[in-house]
Amino acid sequence: MEQIELAIRVPPSRSSLHLATKDEVSIATVDTSGPLFEALNPDVSRHENAPYPVDGGFAAWSFLVAAFLVEILIWGFPNSFGSLLVAYLDDPLYSSQPHATTILPLVGTLCTGIMYCSGLVVYPTIQLYPRVRRYYTWIGTLVCSVSLVGASFTTEARLSTLTPLISVEYLEPLAYAPVLSYLSEWFVRRRGLANGIIFAGANAGGIIFPLILPPLISRFGLMQTTRIYAVALALCMVPALLFMKARLPESRVHGPAPRASTNNMWLKDRRFWFFMTINTIQGLGHFVPLIWLPTYASSLGLSNSQSSLALTLVNAASMFSSSAMGFMSDRFNIWVLALSSLVCTSLVTFILWGVFSYSLAGILIYGIAYGCTAGAWSSMWSGFVKPIAKDDSSLATTLFSFFLLSRGLGNILSTPISTALQHAHRQSATDAAHTAHKSGFTVADGRYHDMIVYTGSCFAGAAVIAVVGWSLERRNQH
Repeated sequence: MEQIELAIRVPPSRSSLHLATKDEVSIATVDTSGPLFEALNPDVSRHENAPYPVDGGFAAWSFLVAAFLVEILIWGFPNSFGSLLVAYLDDPLYSSQPHATTILPLVGTLCTGIMYCSGLVVYPTIQLYPRVRRYYTWIGTLVCSVSLVGASFTTEARLSTLTPLISVEYLEPLAYAPVLSYLSEWFVRRRGLANGIIFAGANAGGIIFPLILPPLISRFGLMQTTRIYAVALALCMVPALLFMKARLPESRVHGPAPRASTNNMWLKDRRFWFFMTINTIQGLGHFVPLIWLPTYASSLGLSNSQSSLALTLVNAASMFSSSAMGFMSDRFNIWVLALSSLVCTSLVTFILWGVFSYSLAGILIYGIAYGCTAGAWSSMWSGFVKPIAKDDSSLATTLFSFFLLSRGLGNILSTPISTALQHAHRQSATDAAHTAHKSGFTVADGRYHDMIVYTGSCFAGAAVIAVVGWSLERRNQH
């Protein structure tokens, strides 16, 4: 055990490697290929012998730009599905079909939900067989483009749901997962900066797509617009994939590298279960405005471009709030930050959406406020992980996978719940007598009333659980 510790802390000389036993050489090779060794020993000879420098140079920065573009294309489109949903529901070809109002909203939700949940399956295969990364990216892009073209020829609501779902399900594991794997090779000291730049691509895509999709749909229709996106996806992904490559020779990136925790004590940590519960409940409400806000705006008689503008402002505000929250999560109590975010988001939903969003100005203000309060939630995950995982990077990755899974479950369940709430609400004659004044709750004869209450209640309920968890932790500290 002492020899293993020495191999990790001090770079072995060429002669010591030559004289070492076969097992010791295997252990040294595995340990020195990982991100933990790179962080502790950034100047070891394996970096000097690598074909490209780490943390800088044309190859590293071109990879980062390519990864940013991939993030836009993969996450931006499903995050903007609310703009497409308006067009689907306004087109009699789709809206007139049985159960269309229930099936069509599931498209964007299932796509993003599966992308969140797939990490537990995909990332272990990349760690075991790193050579497949180069094939994953190209195969994923091809499958997605072909599937989208096929989806553009379907006119049945069920098929239009399943085909894009299959497309994104292939694209995310095959084309996106290698991004995070390559990132640990290209950036060590600047990995936080690189992470922030890459993840900003999702919100950037959420800004771009709501602006370009409505004009394309108005001019070419849904089917032709889907084909245009499929071609644009291939044309943009291909040059990006040329720069998506490993920095180290893949023969030296060994898998598996068993650094898993020696026990499962974290499963008995009460904070983990509190964080998981809070994260799941927050996810049950978080995606509702992202899906329904453009449809809600169209119920006010606003144009598709105006409806999509609200979603654009949500993503724009989220870009800045995510960076700020990530910065604060390293310096302030994570319970305080989580509780503040949840309480503010609940108030914003009840007041700005439920009361004042009966005009374009009200919706736009709500979109900005919602992006500032709820859009930064994922940036707090590192704060959730830090007190549990400590310095165990393997455990930290495991915890992130569970947070992604719980958020994905909340994403998938939120749309059928919110859809059912819209259908369940029927305004009575008594209710109608009290709706002479305008408010967001009374838009479309109260169709969105229960959905707004549900969304605000999810954030309020998560806030209550956060108070309980924080109180118990403070009691244990004393």
